[in-house]
Amino acid sequence: MSFADVVAVARLHAPVTIGEEALERIRTARMVIDRLAVDDSKKVYGITTGFGHLSKMRISSDQQVELQYNLIRSHAAGVGEPLPEEVTRAMMLLLAASLARGHSGVHVEIVQTLADMLNAGICPLIPSRGSVGASGDLAPLAHLALTLIGEGETIYQGKKMWGAQALEQAGLKPVGLHTKEGLALINGTHLMEAIAVLAIVDARVALRSAEVACAMSLEGLLGSHVPLDERIHHRRGQAGQVVSAQRLRQLVRESAINASHQNCARVQDPYTLRCAPQVLGAVRDAIEYCATIFERELHAVTDNPLIFPDEGDVLSGGNFHGQPLALALDMLAIALAQLASFSERRVYNVIGPHDWEEKGAETTLFLTPHPGLHSGLMIAQYVAASLVNEIKVMAHPASIDSIPTSAGMEDFVSMGVTSAHKLRRVIEQTQQVLAIELLCAAQLLDFRLPLLPGAGVQRARELVRAHVETLTNDRVLSGDIETLVQLIQSGQIAEIE
Repeated sequence: MSFADVVAVARLHAPVTIGEEALERIRTARMVIDRLAVDDSKKVYGITTGFGHLSKMRISSDQQVELQYNLIRSHAAGVGEPLPEEVTRAMMLLLAASLARGHSGVHVEIVQTLADMLNAGICPLIPSRGSVGASGDLAPLAHLALTLIGEGETIYQGKKMWGAQALEQAGLKPVGLHTKEGLALINGTHLMEAIAVLAIVDARVALRSAEVACAMSLEGLLGSHVPLDERIHHRRGQAGQVVSAQRLRQLVRESAINASHQNCARVQDPYTLRCAPQVLGAVRDAIEYCATIFERELHAVTDNPLIFPDEGDVLSGGNFHGQPLALALDMLAIALAQLASFSERRVYNVIGPHDWEEKGAETTLFLTPHPGLHSGLMIAQYVAASLVNEIKVMAHPASIDSIPTSAGMEDFVSMGVTSAHKLRRVIEQTQQVLAIELLCAAQLLDFRLPLLPGAGVQRARELVRAHVETLTNDRVLSGDIETLVQLIQSGQIAEIE
């Protein structure tokens, strides 16, 4: 799978099918479990034993099915608001894909029913809180598994109903669990990874949108193009910096505004203009590092124990531990916090004027044609500052904390789902900050007319103006900001070159 595949299923409801090779892998792995299930003399974690600290307890063959149902019901202890539909759908897809790799020992019916639920639009209601991100996302996945066995709550065709009712209305049947299948359903990093994949796609769009907003502010503030010279950036050699500098150069090319102030007295611009490639490039590098972690996890099997059919081995390990994802999720939140903070500082400069601006080039304070009677964009910057303050609080890493669970058996946990939930809010609020910069920068560019900015920046200004009118008199700005958030989310700003 690719990130695009996950997004297509999670957000666009693309159909899901299971290939013949995957079906054969699933069946082969299940045969190993079936042989072990009838042999009470062998001690195999989760098959002939209990779970976690209870793994010392032996389970006879006639209790193994009951054990799987008990596991799902007892672990469905989540709390809080339900996960968004797109996250739940991504979870279901990732779980199905992991099981289909043939190392989990489930029957084909489990994977097929997950695919059928996705295709029918059945969405389990999964409480968002309860996972410590270590022995898999146990509580959230248990709530997902409840729907498979006909229990728990779901949303189907816009209505809340029990799992059995939703399955019946969709022409499906609850699955009957067999040995090891309950454990396979709830061991795994699928909630963390679901949020991570959607977040990395949104983060890339946010970064490219931030470059456009930055170029608009650079032009509006009569910033120098010299710091974008490729020779400067190749002498440092940081990959993201080189790419961001090249993109900014592309956006401001053929600028009449730039030509108009070639002989100005200003020697240097503020860092949010002059060091834009360095800061935006660092964010770009961080995003791409996190993408490599999340991409590896797309192809992983994070169940436990794992079945290796070729050797007939069942090995108990720790692939369910979320630490690789937790660290990357926290890093991504930190990178986006810098992106938002960087943008807010430009907003502050854009609604100037400031003492470092050239005499005669100043604009009115808060970019209103009628200062005093009208407040213009004054409070837009307050809102951006408020958002950045909250983002900075959420950027504190969750993965540096650990609270032992399972009577000390799970003595170091990742807290990766906390990292993931924080990241979702950071992305949402970063988009809002960037929308505010687009709003303010477009207004400043209107003040520079009839001089036009670079070709890419001009396209961006025209796109903003197609959705939000120039501010001539004070009006409610919340709707304008939300409109531009949606424009960012659509990817149209990010696509501008």
